[in-house]
Amino acid sequence: QVQVVESGGGMVQIGDSLTPTCVVTEYHWLSYSAGWFRQHIGGDRARVAGFDSDGSTDYVNAVKGRFTISSQGKRDRTLTLTLSMSNVKPEDTGLYFCAIKRGEWGLRLHPMPDSSAFTWWGQGTQVTVSS
Repeated sequence: QVQVVESGGGMVQIGDSLTPTCVVTEYHWLSYSAGWFRQHIGGDRARVAGFDSDGSTDYVNAVKGRFTISSQGKRDRTLTLTLSMSNVKPEDTGLYFCAIKRGEWGLRLHPMPDSSAFTWWGQGTQVTVSS
């Protein structure tokens, strides 16, 4: 059973950096597509950054140049992904979810899909940016 667990959120100040981590266990596919989403209270899960197993990435305009999604590699059936957040802003505040699906999305050619494309989800990690 695939499990996704996020960690590394917290409360930071404007301009600070933070790197939430996503650990996927019982992962055993040859290829995958993963993504980070942000949800505000009462809102939908909005795209933030996507990552295909071939290394291609996609970001929403609001975070380009400030956020970096990357894989820290896999060992056995465990995959670790991170979202490096720098120069954070109040609008970055939210509950950050990591999600993954089997097979690549094709981020070299297509933008990151919305939440409906992903199969497995974590419980989220809260990021709060204060002034």
